[in-house]
Amino acid sequence: MNTPSPEQHAMAEESPPLQALEQEQGEESRLLLPSSAPSTSSVGLEIEDDRAYESSQKIAVRDFQLDDSTDYSATPPVFSFRKLWLFTGPGFLMSIAFLDPGNLEGDLQSGAIAGYSLLWLLMWATIMGLLIQLLSARLGVATGRHLAELCREEYPRPARLVLWVMAELALIGADVQEVIGSAIAIQILSRGFLPLWVGVFITASDCFIFLLVENYGVRKLEAVFAVLISTMALSFAWMFADAKPNPKQLLLGLLVPKLSSRTVRQAVGVVGCVIMPHNVFLHSALVQSREIDPQKKGQVQEALNYYTIESSAALFISFLINLFVTAVFAKGFHGSEQASYIGLANAGRYLEEKYGGGILPILYIWGIGLLAAGQSSTITGTYAGQFIMGGFLNLRLRKSVRSLITRSCAIIPTIVVAVVFKESESSLDVLNEWLNVLQSIQIPFALIPLLTLVSKEEIMGSFKIGPFLRRVAWAVAVLVIVINGYLLLNFFFSEVKGVLMGFGVCIGTAMYAAFLIYLVRHSNNNKGESWKWLS
Repeated sequence: MNTPSPEQHAMAEESPPLQALEQEQGEESRLLLPSSAPSTSSVGLEIEDDRAYESSQKIAVRDFQLDDSTDYSATPPVFSFRKLWLFTGPGFLMSIAFLDPGNLEGDLQSGAIAGYSLLWLLMWATIMGLLIQLLSARLGVATGRHLAELCREEYPRPARLVLWVMAELALIGADVQEVIGSAIAIQILSRGFLPLWVGVFITASDCFIFLLVENYGVRKLEAVFAVLISTMALSFAWMFADAKPNPKQLLLGLLVPKLSSRTVRQAVGVVGCVIMPHNVFLHSALVQSREIDPQKKGQVQEALNYYTIESSAALFISFLINLFVTAVFAKGFHGSEQASYIGLANAGRYLEEKYGGGILPILYIWGIGLLAAGQSSTITGTYAGQFIMGGFLNLRLRKSVRSLITRSCAIIPTIVVAVVFKESESSLDVLNEWLNVLQSIQIPFALIPLLTLVSKEEIMGSFKIGPFLRRVAWAVAVLVIVINGYLLLNFFFSEVKGVLMGFGVCIGTAMYAAFLIYLVRHSNNNKGESWKWLS
């Protein structure tokens, strides 16, 4: 019989500790794996991870100049146009919400009724919108997760379900306006041959175009949006050149603040249209399309620097487009009898009557620009719907299924609207007012969670916003909420009639205010225990 050697005996004595160490390391490796990884035992529907982008979809960004030990204020990175080009895309997709048909209608009504006098407000409203969108991008880059996902983790189940419903309602309201805007553009370009409901069905097909282009990669999708934004810019710049607005009045409108009781409603509309709830959710997800490690502070800081430049450039272009539209209608219709009656549905006809034809009639230029605005905004709405649904509900459906669900939620009510209202311009204007109210109600449910999350060190780490920026952001949020509150009060006082309807509005307002109070209290309560007092 062979007896073990002293060396074998020593190894046998050491093996239990080695096995224990290996088991411990294996357990640590298992715990470090992301808990959201799909289970191999899942059956039924084919599923995907609920992350905004898979690793294979992200655009690689190499040669980051900053590292974790760099003093960012003392050693700023060398600017690179090549690297800026790699980060260019998400900000321009975000900027489309500033150019949707609802915003264009606000621009034309502002120009027709207030002339050039509210251009200063348009400029400052765009700057406020930029601040909010940069905070959304900061959240996405620093955490590697988007706003809807973080809301799911931050709030208890009842609260996050309410936030999800509100986000979906805001998205549907915006989508209905966008689809109707595209349908009106198709009607203009077909000279009335295609009715509104046919335009709605044509616009609905953009969901499938979106899914097709998305399969070819993020850059191809961003290129499509670049073409649509360029189309808008060229169309409305052409109109601006044809109309020849007064340069002196335009400059005074930009630099000299002026507001009268006659233009308060238009001023509220200008500010209210700037911050779209679904866009706040969208931008925090779009910035994750670049390959950035949230654990490496240098990469995060450098990405934030380039995203700030890119988003600022994108919103500057959107501001110019909005300015072009406002100036054209200010030059043509301010002080005229038609000023109070111009809306999205009849704007093309009034433009044709005022400016006539030419080599390319202004009616068709307006139709092309409006179609580009409607198509681009409906596609970004579908994109936002994916992230909102997947983030709040942790649904691991295929993105194509989520897109179809999101598109159906908006298209079905839009078809009903198109069939019921048909060609009635007054009915479409009333509908647009109600949709603006619907979106105004939802704004706090995107802003308050965003500001709550970007202020928390346990979520943002060293990238949480400081006291000064936090005060400025909350001041902007409160200002936007108060302005939209004024719009709501003004609307309800003029539209709500009857004791029963008034009682229902009062009950709804009380519940709405209670939930807002909860969100504000929660912003100072990391554990979310303030839900108890509400329930």
